[in-house]
Amino acid sequence: MNSYFVYILECSDGKFYTGVTNDLDARLSGHERGLNEKSYTYSRRPVKLVHSEEFDDINQAIDREKQIKGWRRE
Repeated sequence: MNSYFVYILECSDGKFYTGVTNDLDARLSGHERGLNEKSYTYSRRPVKLVHSEEFDDINQAIDREKQIKGWRRE
């Protein structure tokens, strides 16, 4: 059975990034190492994982990510 994760990172500038992945450790490592210069977190490193949730269904994970992204930033 596959697992999918919704995660929230706190960036060095105090802003938050929310994403979905099927490999949380690898995705966090990618954010921390700055593998993509165009990514939101690239210039906001270091990042810290502040929340994660696990789902069995990718659609549920995507729905949760959308819900979180709709929250107010305060």
